[in-house]
Amino acid sequence: MSPVTSSWPAPLASGPVHGRVAVPGSKSVTNRALLLAALSGGPASVSGAPATRDTALMVGALRSLGVPIEVDGEHVTVAAYDRLHGGTVDCGLAGTVMRFVPPAAALADGPVAFDGDPHARNRPMGTVLDALRALGASIEGDALPFTLHGTGALNGGDVVIDASASSQFVSGLLLSAARFEKGVTVHHDGKPVPSLPHIEMTVDMLRTAGVDVDDSEANTWRVAPGPIRPRDWAVEPDLSNAAVFLAAAAVTGGRVTVAGWPAGSTQPGVEVLSVLAQFGATVDASDGGMTVTGPDRLDGVDVDLHDASELTPTIAAVAALASGPSRIRGVAHIRGHETDRLAALVAEINRLGGDASETEDGLLIRPAAMHGGLWGAYADHRMATAGALIGLVVPDVEIDDIGCTDKTIPDFPGRWAGLVS
Repeated sequence: MSPVTSSWPAPLASGPVHGRVAVPGSKSVTNRALLLAALSGGPASVSGAPATRDTALMVGALRSLGVPIEVDGEHVTVAAYDRLHGGTVDCGLAGTVMRFVPPAAALADGPVAFDGDPHARNRPMGTVLDALRALGASIEGDALPFTLHGTGALNGGDVVIDASASSQFVSGLLLSAARFEKGVTVHHDGKPVPSLPHIEMTVDMLRTAGVDVDDSEANTWRVAPGPIRPRDWAVEPDLSNAAVFLAAAAVTGGRVTVAGWPAGSTQPGVEVLSVLAQFGATVDASDGGMTVTGPDRLDGVDVDLHDASELTPTIAAVAALASGPSRIRGVAHIRGHETDRLAALVAEINRLGGDASETEDGLLIRPAAMHGGLWGAYADHRMATAGALIGLVVPDVEIDDIGCTDKTIPDFPGRWAGLVS
């Protein structure tokens, strides 16, 4: 768990912020690359892996399964090895660990016990565990903590799931599927799958590793059995983490550049550019990065973030500072994220004098004069950074647990202060 820290005074911008920032690598790409490197049998490597808690949790999980993995700064290496064995996995609060590692653990020789942070025990897990049972795995429990009894192999085959609560259910099954005897065909049956770009990321990375994936049919993904090619992975910047720095320009009327912005990306975070433009900001790919220049006045927006729901806290914070009402749609599933993000955002925005309310699938945020106070992070990194964003404009905002940002952004307080000063 993140260490308990005293409240952190969010820096107040004295005027428009200007700066150039480099953000750590994508945790979504990193943890997929780490798992694929491990399942390839090595030798393989991952460069640009951020020194975050989520990365450390995935490395720890793989080590517990017997993967010979070493970390040197942002470079991770996997040595050649023969098989996985049983162990104990700490998932922390990392969805990529709790949803991606169990399918791999089904290939281990021996039992693998999974647990995590207290709130992780409330996150949806039944879908992936029931799917593994249908594919031949033996599992005790339907949520954290649970134990998977690995036998060294898994039959695989066809499985029908409802992935409307998380795209990670699909990605988790696909990442290990080539190692199953029959591969896997995943059929989704239910409301639309959220964050589809994350599944596209998974498919793209599997193909890069030489895996045969067929996603030509809607709501169906087929992975043929076969080897996963060992390779060296390079991780691009985390665009969802970059979003809050670009949003700092928007809310203060400043100008911020994120260095190393990729020319093309499957990360859902790229959608922040179009949303900030709707708020009235100017977006420009220049100077070896992506630059956002804030407007004199923020307009309200009406946006569907179904495919990029991890942006919701950042966009909600900007909306709370806008001159007109905003509506965020398509994000009902984030009630099952690190915390119930919809309830948390409403509680914290309103605590500081804002005017926010929940809808069936999102938020309504109306203009209101905000004041200082304590912003609750709920041990959720994106809640913490949303509070910091509001604190740029509203005096005397304090975040109760800025340490939870270590999940994906090492030294967020230092990076943020460097931008504002």
